[in-house]
Formats: sequence, structure tokens, C-alpha cells
Amino acid sequence: MAKKTVPDKTPQNEDAVKNNEDTMNDDEEPNFSDPEGFVDDITDEELLGDLLKQKPSETDGVEAVIVIDRVPQVEPARLEKLQTVLHKLFSPFGTIVNEYYPKDENGVTKGYVFLEYNNPLNALAAVKSMNNYKIDKMHTFKLNLFTDFKKFEDIPKDWEPPKPQPYKAAGDLHYYLLDPDAYDQFCVLCGNGSAVNVQIWQNSAPEPNMIEERPRWTETYVKWSPLGTYLATFHKLGVALWGGPQFSQQARFGQRGVECIDFSPCERYLVTFTPRSDGSSDQKRLVIWDILTGQEKRSFSTDGSSVWPIFRWSHDDKYLARMTNDGLSVYETPSFGLLDKKHIKIPGIRDFSWSPTDNILAYWVPEDKDVPARVTLLEIPNRNEIRNKNLFNVADCKIYWQKSGDYLCVKVDRFAKRKEKTEQKYTGMSYNFEIFHMREKQIPVDSVEIKEPIHAFAWEPIGNKFAIIHGEVPSVNVSFYEVRFGHQPGLLKKLEKKACNHLFWSPSGQFIVLAGLTIMAGALEFIDTNDFTIMNTTDHYQTSDVEWDPTGRYVVTAVSSWKTSVDNGYWIWTFQGRILKRVNLNAFNQLLWRPRPPSLLSAEQIKEIKKNLKKYSAQFESKDRMRLTRASKELIEKRCALMKAFEEYRSKRIEEWNSQKKRRLELRCNIDTDELDSDTKNVEEEVVEFFVKEETFIID
Repeated sequence: MAKKTVPDKTPQNEDAVKNNEDTMNDDEEPNFSDPEGFVDDITDEELLGDLLKQKPSETDGVEAVIVIDRVPQVEPARLEKLQTVLHKLFSPFGTIVNEYYPKDENGVTKGYVFLEYNNPLNALAAVKSMNNYKIDKMHTFKLNLFTDFKKFEDIPKDWEPPKPQPYKAAGDLHYYLLDPDAYDQFCVLCGNGSAVNVQIWQNSAPEPNMIEERPRWTETYVKWSPLGTYLATFHKLGVALWGGPQFSQQARFGQRGVECIDFSPCERYLVTFTPRSDGSSDQKRLVIWDILTGQEKRSFSTDGSSVWPIFRWSHDDKYLARMTNDGLSVYETPSFGLLDKKHIKIPGIRDFSWSPTDNILAYWVPEDKDVPARVTLLEIPNRNEIRNKNLFNVADCKIYWQKSGDYLCVKVDRFAKRKEKTEQKYTGMSYNFEIFHMREKQIPVDSVEIKEPIHAFAWEPIGNKFAIIHGEVPSVNVSFYEVRFGHQPGLLKKLEKKACNHLFWSPSGQFIVLAGLTIMAGALEFIDTNDFTIMNTTDHYQTSDVEWDPTGRYVVTAVSSWKTSVDNGYWIWTFQGRILKRVNLNAFNQLLWRPRPPSLLSAEQIKEIKKNLKKYSAQFESKDRMRLTRASKELIEKRCALMKAFEEYRSKRIEEWNSQKKRRLELRCNIDTDELDSDTKNVEEEVVEFFVKEETFIID
């Protein structure tokens, strides 16, 4: 390509250009060579700015290449199968434009593979997610970017030990558990848009104490981790976790547009989900993170129809499961690879749930032609079906685990059948509660049938009772049942004509709040289920949320601005239904109690404490009296200070009055009226009357 030359108008080139022009004749062939001494000051960027952007770089095509090591070595007959498996594993990270399988002279692969993506970001994502992926018992992938080999070549021969990094103390993340009075903490979120304000309170007596307040701490809402260690806040660029006495930042996870998060039960991992797609092919919407290191463990693809939480965790963080159209995908930690590299095929699966104390999955499938509906209990990781229960005429099922894992309840909505002369017809609905006794031999199943509409069901967290709200609105009933070892569930009590549609058990069991939310205007009833004493019947108008504290001593009813814009705020009650505090707060959104980890006491120790509770009651009552008198003491001290100030003022006025006595005697003709008795005083008295109040009464 001929290069365009432009004469330089700088002083050193003007003479050369002029001489060149003078020597050129019209008959001579034009000379486009640069004159001697010519300096070209026009850069390539000015001449070829648009084209230079497309100029290939030395690393193009290399940064998008990954090297997979420790791949199974296969002969030519099995190469196609290996290619299919690797393509299935690595294609979700992006488009693979090239792949190369090195072979020896016999055509057997050498145990490593080169894959080229269309984008370096996709290659980096594949390396991060699939490194240490266990494809079978004998082979675990080791992945590197192709550009890493240059880095490995430049490793110095003389090894230098790494410099120790300065220790960064995270602080005591469980300091709140050391409070001698076991005061709980709760978080309050209020405000809208950029004016969101987050407050952390300690529920001390006689008044709660604010321990932290930060404006714009989050952009949407907040969430405590399951054991109360971290407080999660949401931002445009990702999620942040806070903890310690000063609520300093403990970790942050960069993912734009996160709206949903889910902690693993033991707080080792965090799942983040971005429901809205930005249109890019490399966007990660469902990601699992390691909380302690902040590293991404694995990302997953998702469809728009997924119901949150997409993944459900086992109680010990060892497994997480995800429901698909034809079964379950169970992954194991920390590799996050598919368990045994096999998908559990369960055609038509509708729902599943983990046991809260064992690695057991409960799931159900609907009827299919002549095959009845089925509830199955599946052990993980051996996949043994330890119990099956066939169900007929099923419309829907709901799975409810008791918190201690002793019992499982499956609520079955059935079509009620009426026999006709020629055929059977379905008329209305009936409801069965199938109770699985998980701790008994062969897991027997009992059934409780109720033919009225069901509005709510809830297990007692610690104990063996459950409660059901049933009946036609507005006249609904609440029935309490007890599950006994080796016996059918027995009806303990039926409370009739109650204004409620939700059940809220105390975390410690025994006490329950019957609440009428939304359409029932906030009716509340506090009940002791030991003898079914109604401790209080009251209401909190337009209540939208009911939250028990972790110890079961207090309960909060709240009116959130997310549900209604009037009468926003929260009220704090005792477990007996006695109101302690009313807080009216404009734009109040959310109140969350800080969770507590499970007690370190054994079941026998807890039983012994409950047995001898009267022995400790005197100590607790003394503390309660001291706590109550603490407010009285502060009031008395305030009154004493006011009285002292008054006495000082009075003594000054008396001293001033005594100093003026001589002048008073002079003005009163030496008559000491201060010392005269009332009978001998030569002082005129005047009585002044004035109108105080007038009341009018109508007498029938």
C-alpha cells in the first residue's frame, strides 16, 4: 500500500520542499519520495485510527484457550464418548470454537486436552468452576489457562519463602451470645429508595437500646444468616456480609442485580441469584460462594420458571439438591459435583424437602394413569428408598418436617368421591394428614382426616404437637393434636369460632399465637398449650408480620409499609400477650430477630433444668425485680437531684430574707411581724375569691 506523504511545514523542512518543487518539470515523472531530512510527524493513530482497533494482538486466540489435565486416556474407539462428555461439561460456560486431543503413536489420548472459547472471560469462568472437578473415582480435572504456562516458565530457580501476610482480626462474631442477661438483638429497616435506614437494637429491659444505626446501609432489604453470625445487605454491585461488635464488613460477593440469597444451614456457603437477565451470554445469575474465602465455588444456569430457593441444603452442608423436570440433581460439597455423577430420575416430581436433622429426602409424585401418587423417603448418598406411601385421588401435597426430624407430615388434598349407580363422581375435597414416625422401626404412617377446608398447619418446634386451622370462613376452628409413640395422633383440644388464619409457635414450644392477618384486621390470641389457657385476646390493627424472638420470651407484631401505607410500626409483647412497647415508625419495612445457634446443652440437661425450674425461679425473680427497680432507681435519682437543687435555691432565698430583716423592721415601725402569733398580729387580712370551674349536670 502506497503511503501518503504530507509535507512538513516545520522550519527545517521548508527549504527542502521548496528545492524539490523547483527541480520538478512538467515533463518529468513525479517523485513521491520523501526529501532528504524529511520528518513525518503524523502518527498511525491519526491516519488509521479505526483500523488499528481491529489490529490482531499477540495474545489473541491464546487467552481464550484452556488446558484440561488428568483427563482419562482412551483409545480411538472411546474418543467420541470422551468428547461428548467433555463438551457437555464445558459448553455451558460459552461457545467452544476449537478443541484438540493430543494422541500418541497408537492413537491413545495423552491425558490432557486443549479447548478454545470464543471469549477469554468464558475461558476464565471454566477454569474457576471446573478446576478440581471429579469426573470419576480415578480422575480429577486440573485446569489452567494456556497463558499460565508463560508464568510457569518464568519461575525463578532460587525459591523465596512467601512473606507472611498481616493478620486481620475479624473480631468476635458471636459476642452477642455472651450477654449475661441473654438479651436478644433485632434489626429494623425503614425508609424508601435512597433514604433506607437500618437500625440494630438490643432488647434490653426496661427499654430496648439501639447499638447501631446506619443510613443507606442496604438498597433493598437485609437478612440474617441462619446462626446469626452475619447480616447480609444488598447493593447494585453485589452482596456484603457484616459482623462483629462494630458490624464491620466480613465479606463481599460481586454479582450485579442480586435480589435473592440463601445461606447454607452451617453458614459455610452462600447462594446468590439474579432473576433479571442483562442480555449478555456470559452473565452469571445463580452462583454459590464460599463465605470464609469469598471465592466462587460454582455457577449454574437457570430458567425463568424456577421457584426460590432453587437449591435446598442438607442439614450438615454436605449436599444440596435441585429439582428438574424429570428428577433431582444432588450435588456434594466442597467439589459441587453431581453426586456419583448420576442424576436421580423421578419422572413427574412435584416437590421435595430435606429432613432438618438427617440426610433424608422426602418427595412426592402425582398420579399417572393407573399408577397412584407416591410419597418417598430417600436416603442420601446411598439412594435407598427407606419408605414409600401410595396415595389415591390426589389433587396436591404439601411436605412439613418437624424441627427435630422426629416426624414428617404430608398434607394430602384429595378429591372426595361419591358413588353413583353407573359411575363414580368427584364432589368437593377432603384432606388427610399422613404422619410418618421417623424414629420408629419401619417408619409407620398414621392418618388424620379432616373434611373441612384447611387454612394453616404448623408443628410445635420442640415437642410432639401440631395445630390445624380448618373450617369455613369466618367461623373457623383450631384443632391441636399430639403424636404419641406407637399410637394414632390424638385430638387434645378444639377451639371453635376463632378469628385467625395463621399459626405462630414459640421457638421453645408450648406457647402459640393465633393471628388473623390481612383480611382479619390483626386479631391476636396467646395460648398456653399445656392446659390450653387463653392468656390474652387482643389485636394489632392491620398486622402483616408476627416474629418470635429466638428464646421464645418475646413476640413482635408489625405493620409493614410493604403491605400497607398506614399505621406502620411494630409492637413488642411478652409470650403471655402483655404489651411492652408500641413503636410507630413512618415507612417501617422490616423487623428481624437475630437468630441464635442451637443450644450446647444435651436433651437430658434441658430436661433436668425444666424439672428443677422452681429452684431457679427465685434467682430469676430477683433479677426481674432488680431490672424493674433499675428504672425506679433512675427516677429516684432524678427526683433527688431536683430536690437538692430546690433545697439549694430555698436556702439562698432564706438567707436573703434574713439579711433583709433590719430593713423590714424600719419599714414596719420596729414591729417584728415575723415573730408575732397569728392571734396578736396587727395585720389586715384580705380574702380573695376567684372562679375556678363550672359544671352543668342534666338530672333525669
